[in-house]
Amino acid sequence: MFTTRPEIRGTFGVVASTHWLASSTGMAVLERGGNAFDAAVAAGFVLQVVEPHLNGPLGEAPILLWDVKSGKAEAICGQGVAPEAATIAAFRDLGLDIVPGSGLLAACVPASFDAWMVLLRDHGSWRLRDVLEFAITYAGNGYPMLARIVGTIGTVQPLFETEWRSSAAVYLPHGQPPVPGALFRNPALAGFYRRLVGEAEAAGGERIAQIEAARRAWSQGFVAEAIDRFCRTQEAMDTSGRRHRGLLTGQDMARWQAPVERPIARDYHGWTVLKCGAWSQGPMFLQCLGLLEATPLGEMDPLGPDFVHCVTEALKLGFADREAWLADPDFVDVPLDTLLSKAYAAERCRLIGAEASLEQRPGRPGGRDPVLPARPDLAAGRSAGGLGAAGEPTTARMDEVATRRDGGTRGDTTHLDVIDRWGNMVSATPSGGWLQSSPVIPELGVCLGTRAQMFWLDETVPNALAPGKRPRTTLTPSLALQDGEPRLAFGTPGGDQQEQWSLLLFLRHLHHGYNLQEAIDAPGFHTEHMVNSFYPRLARPGSLILENRFPAETIADLARRGHRVEVGEAWSEGRLSACGRVRDGESWLLKAGANPRGMQGYAVGR
Repeated sequence: MFTTRPEIRGTFGVVASTHWLASSTGMAVLERGGNAFDAAVAAGFVLQVVEPHLNGPLGEAPILLWDVKSGKAEAICGQGVAPEAATIAAFRDLGLDIVPGSGLLAACVPASFDAWMVLLRDHGSWRLRDVLEFAITYAGNGYPMLARIVGTIGTVQPLFETEWRSSAAVYLPHGQPPVPGALFRNPALAGFYRRLVGEAEAAGGERIAQIEAARRAWSQGFVAEAIDRFCRTQEAMDTSGRRHRGLLTGQDMARWQAPVERPIARDYHGWTVLKCGAWSQGPMFLQCLGLLEATPLGEMDPLGPDFVHCVTEALKLGFADREAWLADPDFVDVPLDTLLSKAYAAERCRLIGAEASLEQRPGRPGGRDPVLPARPDLAAGRSAGGLGAAGEPTTARMDEVATRRDGGTRGDTTHLDVIDRWGNMVSATPSGGWLQSSPVIPELGVCLGTRAQMFWLDETVPNALAPGKRPRTTLTPSLALQDGEPRLAFGTPGGDQQEQWSLLLFLRHLHHGYNLQEAIDAPGFHTEHMVNSFYPRLARPGSLILENRFPAETIADLARRGHRVEVGEAWSEGRLSACGRVRDGESWLLKAGANPRGMQGYAVGR
C-alpha cells in the first residue's frame, strides 16, 4: 500500500493533529514531563490560534479520554447550549424559518475553554500559564499564515470591509489579506489569554484554584461581559441577508459548565468503540458498525465496488436515524439502547440491497414512528435546500454555495490525538468560532460560533431549537479498545463527513491490516445523501463522491448500481489523524499518522 509518509512509531509519546505547530506543541509538553492531557490542552489552544478559519476560543471542543489511573474513559461535553432567549417563536418573529449560518443569532454558549479546563483540572498536571504559553507566543509573536486561511479571508473580504469592520481590523491588515507564509499576529487574542492567566494567578499559587479562577473569569467575568455587551449593542449581517443582534447573554454563560459523561460504546469484532452521546452524531458511527458486522468486509477489496457500496448504504441508514432520533438526551427521549441493539441492526441491515438507495429511510426503534423535518422537499425525497430570494427551493453542493456579502461561507473543524508513555489517551475535535462565522469581538480578538444553525425551527423533530438545549453537533472524536485495553484515538474535521472518513480509517485498519498512515492515505469517498447539518440544510440523494485514485472499474460499477457518482480530485477526501498503541512483548509500541491532504496535518512522536 502506497503511503505519503511513514507511520510514526516510538515508545515515549505520539501526537497527531491537523496542524504541525499543534502537534509539535503537544510533543513539547510530553518532552517537558507533561502527560497526554496537558499536551492536548496546550495543542488545543494552539489550534485556536493557527487555524482561525477552522476553530476559535469561542467555539466547541468535544473530548474523549482514557485515564490510566482510573482505568476508565470519559466524555467531556465541549458543546454549549442555546441561549435562554433562543426560542423558535423568537426566530419566527424575525421572519426566519431556518437558523442563519453566520452572524450573532446562531451563537450557543462558547464551550471549548471550559471543556479544556475540566480536562486540565481533573487529569492534567500543568498550570494554566504553562499550557497557554505556546498559544500566547504564537498569537503575540506570530505564526506562518497558511494559504488556506488567506483564501478564506479573501472570500469574505467584501463582508469584512462593508459590514464586519471589527473583523477587518484583525484579518485585513493594511486593507488587504495577509501574505501566505508570512508571520501573522493577533495581539488582541494574546492579550485576552494573558489577562486570563493574570486573573487566574491572582487566586493564589495552587494549580486547581487558578484553573477555577480562570473558569470564573470566563463565565462570569470579563469574557462573559465582553460577549454580553457585544451581543446587546451590535448588529451583524448574516445569511438571512439582514442584520441581527445576538441572543447570548452573560447569564447564559454563567449558568453553563462542561458536563462529564460516560461515553457510549459498541463491540465490533473484538474491539470496543467509544463515542460521545446522542447530542453528537457519534451514535450513528456505532450503528453503522452494527449494520456492517455480518458483512464480510475483510474479504472485499477496500478499493472495490462491493466495499464502497456496502459502507455507503450503511451510512445512509445511519444518517436517516441520526436525523430522526438523535438530539440532546436532556430534552428528548432518545431510544439509544434500541438503536444500538443487535436486533435493530439485524432488522435494518436487510435494507442494504444490490442497488443504491435514493430515499431517506429512518427506522422505527421500539415501534416508534420517526419524525423528519416538515419540509416538502424532504418528504418527497428531493434535495433539501434553503429558500432563495423569491422563496424557491435551492439545491447545490455545500462546497458550491457561493460566498456572499451576508457571510454565507461555511467553516470547518480541527482534530488532535495524543497518547503518552503511560498509556493516557485523548481524542478531541475542536471547532466553531471560525473567523468567517461572525464579527470579531474587539476586546477578545476572536468571534462567536454559529453551532445553533444545526437546530431546526420545527417543534415536532428531536433536534428542534429550545433554550438550554445542545444542538446535535457533527463534532465526534473516537476512541477504540481491544480486549479492554485502549488502543486507538482518531478523528477528522469535515462536518457530516467526519463519521464517514473515520469509519473508513477504522474498517481498513481492522479488516485489511492497513497501518494508520496507510488507512489515512488510502483513497476516500463520502455521500451527501443525508440532510446536511449546516445552513442551508441541503441534501443530495444518492450522491457518492470518490477520489479519482479509485480504479476506473470501481467507479463504473458503482454508477451501474445507481449511485450518482462524482469523481473528485486525487487528494480531496478527509483530514484524518490517529494515534495508537500495540503490545510488543512486555512493552507498548506507540504509533501515529496524519493527513497529507492540504499539506498541513502532521504526526510526531518518538
